[in-house]
Amino acid sequence: MAMDKHTLREQVWDKMTEEKVGRFPFPLKGRIPNFKGAEKAASRVFKLDIYKKAEVVKVNPDSPQLPVRAQVLKDGKILLVPTPRLKDGFILVDPENVPAGEEKTAASLKNIHNYGSVVPLKDLPKVDLLFAGSVAVHRDGRRIGKGEGYADREYAILRELGNPPMPVVGTVHPVQVVSEDFHTDDFDLTLDYIVTEIEVIETGAGDRKPSGIHWDRVTDEEKEAMPVLEEIRELTNKEK
Repeated sequence: MAMDKHTLREQVWDKMTEEKVGRFPFPLKGRIPNFKGAEKAASRVFKLDIYKKAEVVKVNPDSPQLPVRAQVLKDGKILLVPTPRLKDGFILVDPENVPAGEEKTAASLKNIHNYGSVVPLKDLPKVDLLFAGSVAVHRDGRRIGKGEGYADREYAILRELGNPPMPVVGTVHPVQVVSEDFHTDDFDLTLDYIVTEIEVIETGAGDRKPSGIHWDRVTDEEKEAMPVLEEIRELTNKEK
């Protein structure tokens, strides 16, 4: 029987806390948890062909993916980071505007606006690789975020704007890889690669991802909270 996502999410947060594998910021609950070994997990990603070939990389803004964001800039790739709660779309950081040695600073949410700026959706470059934060993941690619649906929506937005399907990667602690079954919907984002400090899991999730925005499920509250949705509607000239 499939487990409830909320229950499983709470279970992983609790286990990470009990086993002391999390790290600042605390508490781990209510967020994409930072974890010990995040740098080691990230270092495995940088050896993958999908990373080496990527020129534009979208990375979630959470703490455990800071090593990824910093390396993207060090490697001369364009970094895209969603603004908090997707209120203003995406921040673009061009590595040419980041002095050598300042990549980690530039990749931090506190300082990112000093190095990059919010890019209008119509000017977004084609994204080659996308990183999504997770609370729990299954080896078949299913993931559970913190419950607000932003990673799903970010991928859907890029697809809605005409971006081709792109591989999705998640770096997590081994404790976050679960064997329990849980239900997902057709708008949920799946991971193609799950990377921990000890292994790289190719999930075979393939095209089990959103192909665009499910406009019939967008609430008035979401439209108000995310002005980008109206911008997308205008850009794509769709009646929604």
